[in-house]
Amino acid sequence: MEFNLERYLSDGIEKLVKNALRVTRKSPKQIAFFLRYKSASQKAAKRRNEMERAGMHIPPFLIASITNECNLKCTGCYSRAYNSYSEAQELSVDVWARIFKEASDLGVSVILLAGGEPLLRNDVIEVASKQDDIIFPVFTNGTKLGKMTYKMFESHKNLIPIISIEGDENLTDNRRGDGVFNEIIKSMRTLNERMILFGASITVTAKNIDSVISESFVSELESAGCKVILFVEYVPVDQSNIALHDETRTKMAAGIEELRSKNDKVIIISFPGDEAESGGCLAAGRGFFHISATGNVEPCPFSPYSDLNIKDVSVSEAICSPFFNQLRMEGLLNLPHTGGCVLFEKDEDVRKLLNQE
Repeated sequence: MEFNLERYLSDGIEKLVKNALRVTRKSPKQIAFFLRYKSASQKAAKRRNEMERAGMHIPPFLIASITNECNLKCTGCYSRAYNSYSEAQELSVDVWARIFKEASDLGVSVILLAGGEPLLRNDVIEVASKQDDIIFPVFTNGTKLGKMTYKMFESHKNLIPIISIEGDENLTDNRRGDGVFNEIIKSMRTLNERMILFGASITVTAKNIDSVISESFVSELESAGCKVILFVEYVPVDQSNIALHDETRTKMAAGIEELRSKNDKVIIISFPGDEAESGGCLAAGRGFFHISATGNVEPCPFSPYSDLNIKDVSVSEAICSPFFNQLRMEGLLNLPHTGGCVLFEKDEDVRKLLNQE
């Protein structure tokens, strides 16, 4: 049977909604939101199908890095390594509002807000909150949550804080700075007390893998109120010695599968591990693409190359980027998936294609 990417992605959204309803069954307001969102996501899927039949593939996901600024200096930070040199002005809140509206009209269902530290751009997050047919996971370091942001998350269920954590106190503070772990735990407790759906994002390295895929650690996150856990494989910037290799990737996949089989109270997602089921890398508009804080339209955050800027084009034009088309035509996205980031590993080939463009 021929693989249907649009069906695969739409099924993924449906599964996400189903799991969200399952883990939020004690929160009537959250359940009411996800029931409304279920209807909106079905309409979005119908729109994507219409576009597919017309010859244009619309990815259901978008990653938006809304700022390069951050209050922390985490060891091995990919965003800081690749974006700190940029002198280009960050996109205005009006441009982001246009992006969110155009994405919604096309059938995009989920937009991940990243950074830097996205809570340093609350103006953009407030605009996102009004686009309630889209879910906006907000990837934050957890140290900038305050009275106003808690209120915003309470009032707008389409905003879901995802807090970065590296494992226990020692592992987290070693990478993120002294005292960060305790701030994170305090933020999680407050979110839980206010019955705000939130998750955790864990960068998996050779150093913390045994700790973070353990049942005890996941149980601790669950006890803190966490409903979503995202395991993200570390992309080596300046610490290649802690990157995963084939053996540890196999261990990570097996550990996550076991966690899923034993825990039905938390949504567990693995990236890019779960891409293996999709027949290749989902970047470059296949399943998602990335817009940088300064507007560059990129295949993904780990492949920061661009031939277009969103200030000059619409979202639909960005999806049809000649560079994205070249990546798909050359087959780079469909290379055998053994873990890690395909485009990051093929960085030289990606740059050659961009230069040809």
